[in-house]
Amino acid sequence: MNNRLVEANFRQARQRLLQMHYDSGVGHIGGNLSAIDAMMITFHEFMQPADRFILSKGHSAGALYTVLWSLGLLTDDDLKTFHRDATLLAGHPPVRGLPQVDFATGSLGHGLSLASGTALAFRLKRTDGHVFCMTSDGEWQEGSTWEAFVFACHHRLSNLTILVDHNGLQGFGNTAEVASMNPLAKRIAGFDADIRIVPGHDADAIRLEMQRRTEGPQVIVLQTVKGKGVSFMENQMEWHYRPLNEALYRQALQELDAA
Repeated sequence: MNNRLVEANFRQARQRLLQMHYDSGVGHIGGNLSAIDAMMITFHEFMQPADRFILSKGHSAGALYTVLWSLGLLTDDDLKTFHRDATLLAGHPPVRGLPQVDFATGSLGHGLSLASGTALAFRLKRTDGHVFCMTSDGEWQEGSTWEAFVFACHHRLSNLTILVDHNGLQGFGNTAEVASMNPLAKRIAGFDADIRIVPGHDADAIRLEMQRRTEGPQVIVLQTVKGKGVSFMENQMEWHYRPLNEALYRQALQELDAA
């Protein structure tokens, strides 16, 4: 494991994420802010060269690109191309062009299947690689996610960690109102996997669970806040889509600076 991140790293990443989205005039900010803390910890502190990360909730690609920028794998000039014509940094992870991205994702419910297959391939090839998969809570309403989870549990994929960004909101409202799977952890608990619920913005709590090794797939349900760190975004469904204007962008930066 690498040196631990400090709060300044998280703040800088959130600010850079907001700048990238503001410069591009692109929304999907709320779900990026709910996921970025766990993604920063995963990439900076846990992932080894042989490991793979699959972002099943592909609309949080901005967080992924920001994390890669924080590692020096993307430049400021790269981030300026976000969502532009002919960019490698599309609104969802691209099918080619970034060595850290194995699969184009964004059709929710597909990422866990890809992650489970990759984890089994590592085992069959006797490779030490570990697979991390970030899912949304909304995509656990989809049958393909459960089929992949059955597969992962059946094969006892101990080299698979599933992170669930459980922010309680999706494109058309509250997950409990759209198609309730609450409490999600209780539904998952019926399967042969190691399941833990942690505060999704508590770095030490996330680290503690990710350090654990299990005999089958590991599921970490991250209790997160959509739009975390920006008062007018927090727990507001509209920030699943809405882009920032200049006044709101300046306000958001000020709030992050003061945090």
